Amino acid sequence: MSEAPNPGRAGIEQEQFLSVVSRDEAIRLFRAALVPRPLGIEHVDITELVGRVLAEDVAAGVDAPAFDRSVVDGFAARAADLAGASSAAPKRLILNNETITCGYSPELTVMPGTATPISTGGPMPRGADAIVMIEHSEPEGENAIVVQRALSPGQNMAFAGSDIACGQVLLHRGTLIGSREIGMLAAVGLASAPVWRKPRIAVISTGDELVPVGAPLRPAAVYDSNGPIVAAALEENGCTPLRFGAIPDDREQLDTALGRAMAEADGVILSGGTSKGAGDLTYRIVSQLGAPGIVVHGVALKPGKPLCLAVCEGKPVVILPGFPTSAMFTFHDIVAPVLRILAGQPEREEREIAAQLPVAVQSELGRTEFVMVALSQGEAGLVAHPVGKGSGAVTAFSQADGFIRVDALAEGLPAGARVDVRLFTPHIRVPDLVIMGSHCTGLDVIIGALVDDGISARTLAIGSLGGLSALKRGECDIAPIHLIDPASGIYNAPFLTGAMRLIPGWRRMQGLVFRRGDARFEGKTPDAAVAAALADPACIMVNRNQGAGTRTLIDQLLGGARPAGYWNQPRSHNAVAASIAQHRADWGVTIEPVAREQGLGFIPLASEHYDFAVLRAPRQPKALAAFEARLGTCGADLLRVGFEKAR
Repeated sequence: MSEAPNPGRAGIEQEQFLSVVSRDEAIRLFRAALVPRPLGIEHVDITELVGRVLAEDVAAGVDAPAFDRSVVDGFAARAADLAGASSAAPKRLILNNETITCGYSPELTVMPGTATPISTGGPMPRGADAIVMIEHSEPEGENAIVVQRALSPGQNMAFAGSDIACGQVLLHRGTLIGSREIGMLAAVGLASAPVWRKPRIAVISTGDELVPVGAPLRPAAVYDSNGPIVAAALEENGCTPLRFGAIPDDREQLDTALGRAMAEADGVILSGGTSKGAGDLTYRIVSQLGAPGIVVHGVALKPGKPLCLAVCEGKPVVILPGFPTSAMFTFHDIVAPVLRILAGQPEREEREIAAQLPVAVQSELGRTEFVMVALSQGEAGLVAHPVGKGSGAVTAFSQADGFIRVDALAEGLPAGARVDVRLFTPHIRVPDLVIMGSHCTGLDVIIGALVDDGISARTLAIGSLGGLSALKRGECDIAPIHLIDPASGIYNAPFLTGAMRLIPGWRRMQGLVFRRGDARFEGKTPDAAVAAALADPACIMVNRNQGAGTRTLIDQLLGGARPAGYWNQPRSHNAVAASIAQHRADWGVTIEPVAREQGLGFIPLASEHYDFAVLRAPRQPKALAAFEARLGTCGADLLRVGFEKAR
């Protein structure tokens, strides 16, 4: 409908706007009346998930990869057999009568002095802990090879669960699903996911002068451009448009159309009929649709002054100005953010960015390399954290915002280098909080609660010491830590600098875990259990990554011993438990809630303090305050999943 009065229609007098308010006041009044929130949950097939928003956390039901596997063609061997190997002192290995390919389950154990041929992607046989690349070996007869270089345990292989561990939260609620997230769901066999229901929004254009697109244009008429524009904009913002077409300035037809729209849709957007001129009926009909009715009629905007905002029986009803420029300006500026909340969508921010590398990135000469990075805000601008886990990883896509390029003639990029980050999508939002440090499943409770507060958070598990270093450099907001000072026996506080303070977190029990019924551990003390494990060469452990507080506890427990499996170093508690539950290892150390969830035996070792180091002068004080507030209100939820809130 046009914004000007229609002199050809009599009997309706010109009225004044109810009141013209500022843009900020219009937004406040509209949201206060509507109290926007997502509309409900539905499970959607993976083929229809792109562009949807997760309504619940999604956990992995399997490991990815599901087994230890080779990442090169070569020979599965024991690294200890190749210690000191060189061209002057080559090592000879006898080949086992088995060749491992993708999909083949190994049957033979790699004994000392032997090796098994294996293809890229093939599962590791028991006893082997490294892969000799085929180009680094020479055949000797028909059943032996000669190797002239040493290997480290874990070299040229990927550990089971090293990318995704069974039971870990794969994607958090509030995640906007794209191709990267689809890859993660597919990698663990999830064929559907719970997402917020798309709001169904009726789109109605009003005016005697409007002609549907594609129809012949009669004299003094214009094509209805607002209807298709608004419908497309709704789809871009996570809604499903219900196209009602153009309705003439007729009270009966408008009453019928709006009545049907209110019955079928979650909200209504009209265009035209907001200027209160003669012949403009829409705002009068809307005012009678239900309480509280029109809350804003006139906004101090140019263009867009005639905007009308209403809430009728809990549904948003918006009348956009008739001119397309005014209509779309007000839609994107004021209306779209509210609709995105109904759709569970995050806000979007367009950026082309440069950033700084916090750590050196090594690269192989002769190949152009692309390194995925996650962005955070540092003291001197954006910081790009490398997040790659190898060519087979899919979780790196979820954590990354884009990638950087390392030239083929460069050996890498130094720490502190300025780099150009190419974004995966044109819309990127640097998270409100960056959390880097020790991993704990209790964090999922807090992060999930922050999502409800509109606070986004990214977590990178780099260990307690790594988190403290990142915090010191200003690259993160929160560093979760659980470090004990051997001299004083005090947790965490002794490791802080003067620029940091400690937020108390929760208490959690660390313990030795094993499969129930294993006589080497069942009913034993920690010292007796470790002694039994060390006495059995066939007993394989699973360790934790260097820099993790749990790794420090494990090394103290072992007293310098390096049993089989010591160099298997996953980065999470879930991965440790999954490795044992699936018989890839026999024992390890993790926290009690994870062990209980996996049905494992548990021998308590230490009740430790899991706290949060932050800067005294935080870069995101409001977001950090929200984090602290949620710590204070989530005690019951933490207790439910096995953690005792610090007092």
